[in-house]
Amino acid sequence: TARLAQEREYSKLIDNANAPIFGVDTFGRVNVWNKCARKIVGYTLDEVMGKNLVQEFITNEYKDAVSTVLNLALQGQETANFEFPLITKHGVRIEVLLNATTRRDEQGHVIGVVGIGQDITGRIAQEREYSKLID
Repeated sequence: TARLAQEREYSKLIDNANAPIFGVDTFGRVNVWNKCARKIVGYTLDEVMGKNLVQEFITNEYKDAVSTVLNLALQGQETANFEFPLITKHGVRIEVLLNATTRRDEQGHVIGVVGIGQDITGRIAQEREYSKLID
């Protein structure tokens, strides 16, 4: 049907986007993890799908803040430009700027959250270097 073709097209767009995109269900379990997220963070689909995003992949000092952002999105309150660190599979800390958006089904029921991110690690490093030069 046309609906299935459209869903496949959206899935392809998400998977090939030039930004890390992830999704979680209403329990916080990863159900979307695009190619860019895999490349930046280093975890494969098999390693993340079904795992709790906050408990498994967020640094301890940001678990509460990220949980709050996800819970607000599950209540329909979206968050833009939220900064937080992620630890890659190889133990490297990267800084992410995130927009968290509510996901809904055809009837409008909340089914999860989709996060579209941006790796801002380089930008933050440049800002710190600039600050050192000014001081």
